[in-house]
Amino acid sequence: MIRTRKALSAVALTTVLALSAACAGPAADTPDKAAELRMTVWTSDEAQLKLLDSIGDAYRADHPDVAKITFESLPFADYNTTLTTQIAGGNAPDLAWMGDLSRDLIASDALVGLTDKLKATPGWKYDDLLDSVTAELSRDGTLYAYPFSNSPYALYVNTDLLAKAGQKINPATLTWDQVAAAGAAVHAKTGKAGFVVRDFDYKAWNVLATVWTGWGASAWSPDGKTCTFASPEMQQAFTFLHDAAFKTQAMPGPGTTADFFAGDAAFTIAQVSRASLLTGTFDFGLYPLPAGPRGKYSVLGQAGVGVLASSKHPDQAADFLAYLTNPENAAKLAQYFPPPRKSLLTGDKLAANNKVLNAAQLQDAVVDQLPDAVTLPNHTSPAEIAQKGKTALDAVWRPDADIPAVLRSVCAAIDPILAK
Repeated sequence: MIRTRKALSAVALTTVLALSAACAGPAADTPDKAAELRMTVWTSDEAQLKLLDSIGDAYRADHPDVAKITFESLPFADYNTTLTTQIAGGNAPDLAWMGDLSRDLIASDALVGLTDKLKATPGWKYDDLLDSVTAELSRDGTLYAYPFSNSPYALYVNTDLLAKAGQKINPATLTWDQVAAAGAAVHAKTGKAGFVVRDFDYKAWNVLATVWTGWGASAWSPDGKTCTFASPEMQQAFTFLHDAAFKTQAMPGPGTTADFFAGDAAFTIAQVSRASLLTGTFDFGLYPLPAGPRGKYSVLGQAGVGVLASSKHPDQAADFLAYLTNPENAAKLAQYFPPPRKSLLTGDKLAANNKVLNAAQLQDAVVDQLPDAVTLPNHTSPAEIAQKGKTALDAVWRPDADIPAVLRSVCAAIDPILAK
């Protein structure tokens, strides 16, 4: 996901990654010394880390050439900056999770190609991967990061709050206008928030793609070279959001936070993997995203895991990655991270290890949404685009904002980056 970070400039970042990949060169240990692998992750969830540790322990039991596997948890907000700093400083991990940084890492040849290794691993079943979720992490037919998490965004509903406000919804025909109306009513009646786009917080504008896609809008052209923020569809989508924040109070305004999972909002747009935050303190529903003026749609939040070309142990790291993502372990990880494997993508199989969501919810909100889902905006130079885009877009979050003018200013800010 794109996040605003105090990072290197796009040109410097790409140069650093390219030099690291090309010049650092794997410095393998001596044959009599077992490798110690390090994998950076952004989760700090104890249950998820425990599962990763157990998979690592099982791998080491049969691989004496690997003495240790460490999962290094980095803060999500600073993940990209920390990872690129590690790479530039000659302290690259052997494996890394990656979100929006994947485009830069792939373009800079900073990742090891995985296709041949995975296809050659007995029982790995490369053909089981869903084509629609490997595209963002591939180049010229080679997969550079395994798409371990493919979590569609969904609508979480606090049905207790709706009942207190006398509101009812029909998930089968739900639209964004209806969500806004119900959210405004909840806020007026209870003082709680209406709808919240999780992780947005008036900073991470790319997650608003979970809304604007319903209007048929996009951040840039399909070839990624031209900004489309000023399109009529985007203007309509931002008018909807602006009205929700400043006119109807259906959405918390700037400076106001509301945590759906703490019971502070009627609705939230969040990834299905966030269901682990539900504590059972209120009744909830989980449904696909509401329809927009262009009808039903689905948006995917994706993360991959790859092997760094500057790893000291690229062969062992690639072998462990193949083990970590084999069918058996993919099924274990599926309780937190929707997998890319067609054989595991049924509601029943995803629910097998899920302690919060049932098979029907997972079928409806995950499995049925994946084939046609679009990913969040992803581009090379994500930190620079995020920073310049946010700076320009800040002006829209004012009661008297000139929305078309602000959106044109976003394009003026990011078009030079897209054209590089």
